[in-house]
Amino acid sequence: MTNRTAFVTGGSRGIGLACARALADAGARVVLAARDTAKLEAASAAIPGSSWVAIDMASHESIKAAFAQAGKVDILVNNAAIAKDGLAVRMKKDDWDAVLAANLTGAFLAIQQVLQAMMKERWGRIINISSVVGESGNPGQANYVASKAGLIGLTKSLAQEMGSRNITVNAITPGFVETDMTAALSQERKDNLLGYIPLKRFGKPEDVAAAVRFLASEEAGYITGHVLAVNGGMYM
Repeated sequence: MTNRTAFVTGGSRGIGLACARALADAGARVVLAARDTAKLEAASAAIPGSSWVAIDMASHESIKAAFAQAGKVDILVNNAAIAKDGLAVRMKKDDWDAVLAANLTGAFLAIQQVLQAMMKERWGRIINISSVVGESGNPGQANYVASKAGLIGLTKSLAQEMGSRNITVNAITPGFVETDMTAALSQERKDNLLGYIPLKRFGKPEDVAAAVRFLASEEAGYITGHVLAVNGGMYM
């Protein structure tokens, strides 16, 4: 990946930070993007040769400004996401709109920022981080699940549009991964979830990062429109 620039949203922590490290280790110049500038600065300092830009995935203007600052992007990892859980019968429209705006619309707008340069270069890698619940559904997460299922549909449509330009578009569906989001779960909930995972453990951010690194590589050049499950077997 030498001479390739990778842009990772949600890159200041968790899965995004692990992806940034893996891509940097593979030789890419990495740009970390997230909202928390203090965390971004600290994360970037730990990855030699990386840089960072502030981004709000719910703001079109912020997205455009961040990509303008980053310059040409060869590899885009759409990882940033928020959750505002609640049963559908009581879900506020604002919570629906916020999650779809950040997780799905934001990802689409980020993709739009990189397509022209990728088409001109006739090379590009777009990797959308969806979720196992985007395939299986999950009660209490109608907005989050809809956004993650939407990413899968977006991936497949763009793969068909961009294939002739040698731009691959793939999605990864992580299962339950040890991050800040899962750390908030009760032990009872964790034990219950492990019962559904054949590998009998939660994933690590590095498990997802390894899949991202592969899909971004030259070796994955004949893979597009694919949904790669990294979930320990909990959904097949």
